[in-house]
Amino acid sequence: FLSSSSSQTLSKLEALECHFTWVKETTRSHLLHKRVQLEDIGTDEGNFWLGSIYNLWGFVLYELGSSKEAHQYFRKATETLQRLRKEGEGPWLMVNYGNLAWLHHHLGEEAESQDYLSKVEALKSKFSSPSQDELHPEIYAEKAWTLMKFGKKNKLLAADYFQRSFKMQPDMVQWQSSRVIALASAAKHWDTNLSDDLMQEIRTAREQDPENLYVAAVELKERGRKGESVKDEAETLGQKILLQPVSSYSGLKPLLRLHRELGLLDEAIVLTEEFLERHPDERYLKRCAALCYKWKVLRFTADRVDQSTIERAIKLHEDVIDLYPDTSFVKKVDLAHVQAKSSHGRTIAYQMFQDLLARRDLDSGDKQLLYYNYARYLNFERHDSNQAVQYYMKSAEIPNRIFYGKLSVKVLQKMYEKGRSRMCPEIREFLENLSDDDSE
Repeated sequence: FLSSSSSQTLSKLEALECHFTWVKETTRSHLLHKRVQLEDIGTDEGNFWLGSIYNLWGFVLYELGSSKEAHQYFRKATETLQRLRKEGEGPWLMVNYGNLAWLHHHLGEEAESQDYLSKVEALKSKFSSPSQDELHPEIYAEKAWTLMKFGKKNKLLAADYFQRSFKMQPDMVQWQSSRVIALASAAKHWDTNLSDDLMQEIRTAREQDPENLYVAAVELKERGRKGESVKDEAETLGQKILLQPVSSYSGLKPLLRLHRELGLLDEAIVLTEEFLERHPDERYLKRCAALCYKWKVLRFTADRVDQSTIERAIKLHEDVIDLYPDTSFVKKVDLAHVQAKSSHGRTIAYQMFQDLLARRDLDSGDKQLLYYNYARYLNFERHDSNQAVQYYMKSAEIPNRIFYGKLSVKVLQKMYEKGRSRMCPEIREFLENLSDDDSE
């Protein structure tokens, strides 16, 4: 049984606003992905969110079993927040001190844990939130920034928290920018264009935070989707991003997606190769380049893509798999697709898919992605539509259906509507019996 002082401490810890109370359910695979994302954001001094990056990094490292490293990152967060805000103490330290209170508690260092709990209390009374049922805007902002890294539903919640924090402190334009990034990111897989209201918010954020090239790229991408002519602006923005430190928040990825929407894949490839010439060792840029080459190779039938482009795509994918050893599953699926387009890679592609299908460590999301992609491979490369249907079904019937599971359902519905497949009776029966599972 817990002593009364221990249970008192625990209830105080559980009441804290920090990563240990915000992030409840996560898997090892998900944490490894988070660590990779944090590494790719980069730690350039000019990054407004650097303190938050170190805070989340510390939490991820603790959850992955590295308490000592976690402590180093939480301390880095403290020092960074003090340096960036040019003040020793402030409300922006409440989350960080909460994390340190939890960490020391988990390490059995109760005196240190109590010390940080006291520091949080002192900051709370000195910098109280505007009303009883609201958090301090600094806490809302960091909570939002953290939650937007944990799934689509959380991105919408994050956008709401950013809005609350920004209303309380309208001079913090970075909070408004992060809100529109969260909303645009949540909308990435929607079929429809963004609403006029959201487009207006993105425009406003771009005007108020002109240094944020990620917001600029998101705005251009959406205007391009609506049919506006943005090619010249895209070229100018690409050159601006080229001069910035390499980061996954530089704006490069949405700019490349804009190129794809406009059918400018050759220009996207030239741009990523230009980036790689300047920064040959940056793995994030190799990842962006691999993505562009994949789009180019998979867009056309094999005889319409020259062999040297396919070879470059294969080499980049192999490099990226080596550079991201803990999170390379999706890139292995992509590489199998690219190999299938190569004149001498068809056997390799088949074997790669067999190896991936034999894996026993995949979670339900990975399985949905793999079965959907294998079905496409069977359909378009091996022209085996009957077996492809089986794998679309395998993807669609996995519980907690997410993006690729839902896509598989759509493909099966289209196949049935067209009525050309010999398996239409089986597809109809499958769709009728499919549980309406829309959890994500």
